[in-house]
Amino acid sequence: MKSDVSRPEEQRDHQLPSDYSYYYSLLQQTYDQMNDYKPNELRVEENETSTIEEDHDEEEEGKQEMKTKGLKEILTSLLLIEDQEKSDKNEWRKAQEEDKMMFEDNHKKKTKAMMDYRSECQQYDDVLDQTNRVRKRKSRAATAAAVASVAAAVAVDLVDNDQKSTAAAGGPAVASAAGPQRRLWVKTRSKDWWDKCNSPDFPDQDFRKAFRMGKDTFEMICNELTSVVAKENTMLRDAVPVRQRVAVCIWRLATGEPLRLVSRRFGLGISTCHKLVLEVCSAIKNVLMPKYLQWPDDESTAMIKDEFASVSGIPNVVGSMYTTHIPIIAPKISVAAYFNKRHTERNQKTSYSITVQGVVDPRGVFTDVCIGWPGSMPDDQVLEKSALHQRANGGLLKDVWIVGSSGYPLMDWVLVPYTQPHLTWTQHAFNEKIGEIQRVAKDAFARLKGRWSCLQKRTEVKLQDLPVVLGACCVLHNICEMRNEEIDPELMIELMDDEMVPEAALRSANAMKVRDSIAHNLLHHNHAGTSFLS
Repeated sequence: MKSDVSRPEEQRDHQLPSDYSYYYSLLQQTYDQMNDYKPNELRVEENETSTIEEDHDEEEEGKQEMKTKGLKEILTSLLLIEDQEKSDKNEWRKAQEEDKMMFEDNHKKKTKAMMDYRSECQQYDDVLDQTNRVRKRKSRAATAAAVASVAAAVAVDLVDNDQKSTAAAGGPAVASAAGPQRRLWVKTRSKDWWDKCNSPDFPDQDFRKAFRMGKDTFEMICNELTSVVAKENTMLRDAVPVRQRVAVCIWRLATGEPLRLVSRRFGLGISTCHKLVLEVCSAIKNVLMPKYLQWPDDESTAMIKDEFASVSGIPNVVGSMYTTHIPIIAPKISVAAYFNKRHTERNQKTSYSITVQGVVDPRGVFTDVCIGWPGSMPDDQVLEKSALHQRANGGLLKDVWIVGSSGYPLMDWVLVPYTQPHLTWTQHAFNEKIGEIQRVAKDAFARLKGRWSCLQKRTEVKLQDLPVVLGACCVLHNICEMRNEEIDPELMIELMDDEMVPEAALRSANAMKVRDSIAHNLLHHNHAGTSFLS
C-alpha cells in the first residue's frame, strides 16, 4: 500500500541544506569578527600620542564583549539545532506508528473477510451434504420400493401363469415353488472354472489335484453335510448349491490361496467365500468330527496295540503323539504369548504361531487333537492343558502307552526316549524302536500340512475362528486316510518343529522302571535292531 504521508527522515534530509546553512554562516561570521575586529583603529591614529593606554583598554573590553556575544550566539544555535533534531525524531516516530497502525488495521480487515468467506463456504458445503444425504435416502427408498413392487409383480405373474397352466391341464391350482428367473441386484461373475470341475466329464486326476481327494470322497462329504449347509432359494436370488459350498471350503483349505482368488475361481463375492469357508468348517466339526475323529473303543484299541507291537516290539502302545506349530498373523492381544522364538531364530523373521497336538494310530489317522494353545508354550505344557491329560488323570489311560518325543516328560502313560548322554546299547536299541513309532505321528502331520496347504502359511482367518478351521483339516485328513486317498509326493513337506527337553523330564519313578524293563526285553528278545551300531 502506498502512503500519502512522506517519511519524516526524507523531509529532514531534504531540509538540511536550507535550514542549517544560516547557523553555519553565523558561526563562521562570528569567528571572523573575533579574529579581525579593530573598532578604534582610526581613533588611535589621530590621538596616538595622547591616548594609547586608554585605547588599548577599550580595545580589550570590545574584544571581550565580542567573544561573549559570539559564544552566546553559538550556544543558542546549538540549542536550536538540538531542538530541531528532537522535533524531527518525534515526527518520524509518529509517522512510523501511524504506518504500523494502518498496516495492522488492513491486516485485521483482510483476516476477518477471509474468515467470513470460509464460514460461508463451510455452511454452503454442509447444506449440500445434507441435501445429498436426503436425496440418497429418498433414492434408496424409491429403489427398494421399486424392487419390491417389481418382485411382487413377477411373483404374481408366475403364480397366475402356473394357475392358468394347471387349470388348463385340469389339475388344482398350486403356486410354483420355483424362484423367479430374473435377478435384480446380484452381480454377474464367471463360474466357468467351477462348472468345468463340476462336470461329470472332468478327469478324476485333475479333480484330485485341485481338491486333494477323488470325486467319490467329495460326493460322500457333500451328502454328509447337505442337511446342515443347504440353503433355500429366495425371491431375488438362488442359494449357492451344496456342492459349490463344500468345494469353496475344500479348495481354500487345500491351496491356501487368498479369498480374492477363491472368489474368481467360483464366481462368488469375497465376503461370501469367507462366510462359506467358516460355515462348512463348522459343519465338518459338528457333523463329521464325532464320526471320523474319536478315541478308539476297546476293539479298535486291541487292534492298534497289535499293529504297533508288530512294528516296534513295544507292547500296549495305543498312539503316537506329536505337536506342530501353525503360523499366524501377529494377534492384537497377548502378542508375546504367541511369539515363536525358535522359528524366529531359524527363519530370521519374526514368527507367531499356535499349536496342534495330535495322537495317531498306526495308519496315521488322528484319534485325539488339541488345537489353539499359544506358540510360546513348550510341548509338555501343551500336553498338560489338553483334554488327553485330563482323561489320563481320570484313569482312562491306565496300563497303556502313548509314545512321544523327547519334548514330552516320562509319565505313567507317556513313553519317551532316553535323553541323557552316554547311552548304553540297550537304551540305544530302545530309542531306535520308539523312534519308529514316533515317526508314524510325524509323517501323519507332514501329510496333514502337505495336503492342506493353508496350514503352511499365515492365513486371513481370525484367531478365534482358527481352531475350527484346523479341526476341519484334521477331520478331512482322517477321511482321506481312511478312504486311502493317496497324496501327491510333490505335496509332502519336511516338518521343522523343534523339540525341547522339559525341565522335569522324569515325572514317574515307576515309569522309569517299566521303561528299563521294556528296553531290556527288546534287546534280549531280538526285537531291537542293530542300526545304532553302525
